[in-house]
This record gives sequence, structure tokens and C-alpha cells, in this order.
Amino acid sequence: MAADEAHSHRPGVLKQQNKSHKHGKHRSKGELSRESHGRVNIKTVTKKAKQVQRKNERRIQAKQLRKLKRGEVIEMKRRRGGQYTPPHFTVIVKLCSSVNTDTVMELLQEGAVDEDQTPTVLKNEQGALHIRRKLCNFFFSSSPVFLALKQRMSFFIPQYGNLHALLDSAKIADSVLFVVSPEAVIDNYGNSCLKCLMGQGLSSSLFTCHGLSQLPQKKAAEARKAAQKVLEKSFPCEKLRTLDTRQDALLILRQLIDAKVKPVYYREMRPYLFAESIAFEAETDESVVGTLKVSGYLRGEKLSVNRLIYISGWDNYQISQIDSIPDPYPLVIHSEKQNGSSMNVDDGTKVLAHAEPDKQESLQSEAEPDVMQNEQTWPTESEILAAEASALQRKKLPSGVSEYQQMWINESDEDDSDDDDDDNSDEDMAPVDVESDDDSKEEEEDSEALETMTVTEGGDAEKYDAAMDLDAEQKFLEKVKEERQHVMFPDEVDTPVDVPARVRFARYQGLQSFRTSPWCQNENLPIEYGRIFRFDNIKLLKKSVRKQEVSDAVQPGQYITIHISNVPRTFMESHSPNTPVVLFGMLPHEQKMTVMHFVIKRPLDFTDPVRSKEELVFQVGYRRFSACPIFSQHATGDKHKFERFLPQNDACVASVYAPLTFAPAPVLVFQQANDGHHQLVASGSVLSASPDRIIVKRIVLSGHPFKINKRSAVIRLMFFNREDILWFKKIELRTKWGRRGHILEPLGTHGHMKCVFNGQLKSQDTVLMNLYKRMYCKWTYNPRVPCPSAPSNMEEEEEGQAFHMFD
Repeated sequence: MAADEAHSHRPGVLKQQNKSHKHGKHRSKGELSRESHGRVNIKTVTKKAKQVQRKNERRIQAKQLRKLKRGEVIEMKRRRGGQYTPPHFTVIVKLCSSVNTDTVMELLQEGAVDEDQTPTVLKNEQGALHIRRKLCNFFFSSSPVFLALKQRMSFFIPQYGNLHALLDSAKIADSVLFVVSPEAVIDNYGNSCLKCLMGQGLSSSLFTCHGLSQLPQKKAAEARKAAQKVLEKSFPCEKLRTLDTRQDALLILRQLIDAKVKPVYYREMRPYLFAESIAFEAETDESVVGTLKVSGYLRGEKLSVNRLIYISGWDNYQISQIDSIPDPYPLVIHSEKQNGSSMNVDDGTKVLAHAEPDKQESLQSEAEPDVMQNEQTWPTESEILAAEASALQRKKLPSGVSEYQQMWINESDEDDSDDDDDDNSDEDMAPVDVESDDDSKEEEEDSEALETMTVTEGGDAEKYDAAMDLDAEQKFLEKVKEERQHVMFPDEVDTPVDVPARVRFARYQGLQSFRTSPWCQNENLPIEYGRIFRFDNIKLLKKSVRKQEVSDAVQPGQYITIHISNVPRTFMESHSPNTPVVLFGMLPHEQKMTVMHFVIKRPLDFTDPVRSKEELVFQVGYRRFSACPIFSQHATGDKHKFERFLPQNDACVASVYAPLTFAPAPVLVFQQANDGHHQLVASGSVLSASPDRIIVKRIVLSGHPFKINKRSAVIRLMFFNREDILWFKKIELRTKWGRRGHILEPLGTHGHMKCVFNGQLKSQDTVLMNLYKRMYCKWTYNPRVPCPSAPSNMEEEEEGQAFHMFD
């Protein structure tokens, strides 16, 4: 017993005891659950109940949003299809000259009707096509495809080479059908058309290839793959479809109608109309203006008779009356013998609305400036001295002109030409490094390379030289040299020797910091700012305009006739059926002039220099006009640097005097070539409409160290007289190697000055002085843009030629 007791162990004495978790002074979750014995705190119950309630609210809100979106889709489909909706408008665009659009249209006609039916195409005077089929001698109907889909279709084929006709018809098109050929998939003109249309905005598009059935089976497959590769470079998500048989045409028609429509915002918030027929009525044969009657289907939003309407490529006009006439292209048309009624379109005409003079929008686009509100200050001594100095440079005038008249004429000429002359003279006086002979030799070689051109061989050389404009080539060469010099020496100018710098640069001032130094927005404003309208909050104004309810508005979908007042007779004289007439209803305030700013960027394939204040053609949303813009940097801050040339790779802002256009709206910029055709220069969108945007031009005066003594140095070649140094003494200096300093005093009378810097200068360093001046637009707005001439040679030229020649 004793032995057993000696070897026995008490239970639990040597059992491992783990340390408990040190949860601190608070109780753990286990202790809380043991103490609660299943009871739940009221706060926890309330918190869980709120979470469940919020979850239910989110679920209900998501359900309501789904229902709302589903309703919008159903409403859009309902508006697109049915007996009382306008036909689905499709524009057929060929992207190369070898495509035969007549054959394409015949295939679409065959696909729209049964095999045993003969299609009938109704073509109106404006070139729009409507497909019909004839069932018997007394009955016409739409095609079975259209009847099954409850949708009518109309087609328009713009003239190949007519850019304005293409852009105007694509503005209001429900879909665009692009047609390519297997031989030359897309030529140069087709590429430019694609860029313009994609920059303008498309609701839906479809790419087809016509002509594959004429090739052998193996070559047709290879041509299809090659065309698809070419298309994927620019449109990776698009699929190339064939259009050679009736089944292909039937499939394409269904895809056009059922395609998903992308919203084009600038046209969705405005009413628009494609003219099916037009007529001009004047009181007498000698009247300059008259009433233009335009008939067509109203699309988009409601149209008010008291608001203004815009004729594409022309101007804004007032509406006097809106009539409703029977639809000439319904789903089913009964002839006179069947229903005993006449098919005259004039029968059944009803007047929907008359314009009320009290409620009608005014055509006033400019404000009346009050000259007496300008600041009247007595001239200072410095201004009198500057005026006397400028009087020495007065030009010779005819005899009989008094001294006062001569001063007044010179002052007006200086005000008009100062901005333009400054740009040209500043660029002409850009410095050239005379020490580097290699650079000058390279520039001479480059200029000689630009002047030489390769001409075609054989008998085409004489035609090539006959069409060459040597003056235009010389101007283009000068622009290229100026742009290259501006890139090498940005904003640097030489101080003139024969004119005092304080007179030449009298409008410039210095800034301690371009980013933080203040600049008064309302200082020294031009007289043109009295002619424009200012809008405090454009976004709020747009919302209020969109919410305005119009009682006398005409519902979209109807076939109406709009009576437009005071349209010039030259409109009908210059109109051709190849160019469609497109109308857009304008929102309130869109006829008022202001300062518009557009964010634009070059396309990759356009490298020609475009100078600021050069006349360009703008297409802003539905509006087209010409103006001379000024370019500035697209950056944050209250001041924006003026650009002498359109940047090659960066986006910039173009500013012009133009009517107000609410954003968002696309912008296309064209340059008119010597032969008359328009070339795409840049594309972008509307940025803002604000006269308060400060655009500052910078010039840089340069000087060179003559003597260096530690931090002080003697600078020369920046000024050439003592008075100019005293005039610009307070402006800070900087160097290309990062030193900063200021002028201490002039030395002598020939432009040498003593300066001190924050460090010792190097002998090869250059001293710079920045001067700034605010830039304003020129009033060059022209609402009427003539139709560009089509290039005579739009096909791909043979290899080995210098470049494409457009006559």
C-alpha cells in the first residue's frame, strides 16, 4: 500500500495550464454571451432593424430605377416605330469612289419587298427615297418588312465629295450605312468623312462591303479578311457585313431598324427637320426677301412657333406659321379610285399655330454698347510722351488732312492692327543663334528640302505645274519656318533698334508670377465687349430653358409645313438638290453673341501649321460659321497663356465671338484650302461661354552677359537706350539656367545695364525678361459658309508621287 501511494499522482497537478487571453479590463464576447443568457440589447435590435429597412429601401429604389429605364426604352421604341412616327432616316455613305450606290439601293429595294412584288421608289425633290410596293391598280403599301416592324424607312445618298451635304444629313440621321468595296476599302476622302462623322456624333452605324460576289470564292474570303483588318484599326468593335444578295439586304434592313440608338445630346434637346419639299414666296419679283415654306417630318423635341429656327449653313430666322398636312408616305396609301378622295397634298391642311408678336423671340443678337460708360481719365505725362514718340512714326496722308485728323487716323489704325502686327513682328524678330554655324546650315538644308518637290513623270508634269500656286507655296513655307522657330525659341523676340522699347511694347506689363499674380478682368476691355451678352451661370440657365413649358408647341412625329419669314432670295438661287435643307429649332438665348471657348485637338495625320487669328470654319453642334480664333493653353488657373500656333500634340482652347451654344456639343474645325475644299484641322467640344477668360500673350526679351563679377553682371543687347532700361527697371529678370535677378542701374546711353542675380552667372547663359499682354478675339463672325468645292481627284494616287493633288 505504501509503495502504491508513493508512486500515485494527484489528478490535475501536472496538467498543462494555458494562459488566458488578456482581453483587458473589458469583458470578452464569451462572458457577455454567458451573462446575457440569450437576452438581446435594444440597441442591437434597433440597429439590425435599421439595416434591414435600408436594405429594403435600396431594393425598392433599384426596382424603381429598372422600371423607369424600361419605360424609357419602351417609349423610345414606341417613338421610333408605328404609324404616327416619322420614317427611320438612313444616310448611305460610300467610303471609296468605286462603290456604286445605285446598285446598293436596288438591293435594298429588293430586300424590302417580296420576290413576286415590284418595288416602287418615291423620290422627292430633295433627294430622299421612300420604298413602296404595288399590290393592285388602286392600292399602295409599304414593304412587308416595314409593316412587320411597324416602321417606315427613308434613304438619302449625299453626293460623293460634298462635305456639307454629308454632315448636314448625318446630323439628323437615325442610322448611317457605310459601304466599302473589296478593291480599295477606304480612300483618303472616305477617311476624312469617317473622322468628321465620328467627331460630329452618330446615333448608330453599320459597315457593309459590296462587290464580294464578283470575286472568286478564295479571293473573296481574302478580300473580306483584309477589309475587316482595315476596319478594325479605327473601329475595333464594328463587324463588316456583306451586301450582295437579297437576303443580305433584308438582314441589313432589320439590323438598321433594330440597332441600338446612341443619344446625340445636342439634337435630342432640340426639334429638327429634314426638308422633303421647299417653296419660296415673295410679295413681288423684285423683293429681296420672302417666305420660305419647308415641309417634312418633325423629329426630336416639340417645336414652338414663337421660337427661332436655324437653317443649316445660313442664319437664324423667325417662324410665322406652322401647318399640318396629310402624310404623303404613310404605311398604307389608298388611291383616289378606292376611297373617292383626292391625293392632293394641299387637301386637309390645318393651321397648327400662328406666331404671336408679343411672345416671339427676337432676332437681336448683339447688345447696344454705351460709349459714354467708358472710363474718362486725364492722360499722364508718360502717356503724353508715348503719344509724341508715336507721332514721329505717322504715315504720310493726302494733302488737306489736318494735324488733328492725322493723329486720329493713326490712333485708329494702331488700335486695329496692333494685335495682328505684334504677332507677325514678334515672330519675325525671333532670335537666331549666330554662334552655331551647324544649326544654320541644317536650317538652310531643311528649307531647301521644303522648297523642292517631286513631280509626276510623263505628260502630267505640265498639268501639275499649271495647277501649282507659287505664292501659296511660299506663304506655306514661311508659316512652317515661323512654327519651327517658335518651337525652338518659344515667345522670344528681339528688341527693335529703330523704335524705343517702351513704345513698341507699351501695352505689355510684367508679372512677378504668372500663376499667382492678380489680373483685373474688367481692365481696358475692347469696344466689342459692349456688343456681347454675359451669362452668370450657364448650367443654371440651361436647366431653366429646358424646363420651360411651351403651350403652343407642335408635337414631334407630324408631317408639317413651316413658314419662315424674311429669308433672302439668294437662298433659293444658291440651293441645289444635292445639298439637303436641314432645320433646327433653337433654344432661348442661343441667338445672342458672346465669347465661346472650344477645347480642340489636331488629328494625328494633320501636321500643317495653323496660325492663331487665321480664318477657319467651325461646326459647333448644329451651327456652322467662319471666324478667326485665338488659341490658348487648356489648363487650370485664372490666366491662360496665348498660343501663336495650334499645338501639334496637346489640346488647346479656341476662343471666338459666336452665338451661345449650350454644352455638350461637338466641334469640328476646318481649313479652307486654295482649291476651295475644306480640310479637317481639329475636333473637340464646347468648353464654356465666358467673356471673363483671361488669355495672356507672353513675349520674352533676351540679353547676353558682357562682364560678370560674382553675383553682379553687365547685360547688353536687351535694350538700346537709357530710357528703356529705366522704364522696365522694376520687372524681374531670369536666366535659362535658373538664376533670378533685377536691374540696378543703366550704364551709359547705349543699352548696357548693371544687374544683380541670386548666384554667379555663366558666360554662356542668357538673361530673359517676360512681358505680358491680354489678348482679345477679333469680331470676324460670319454665319454664312459657302459650300466647299469637291476635290477633282479623290482616289488613291499611284506610288511614287509626291503627294495627293486636289484641283
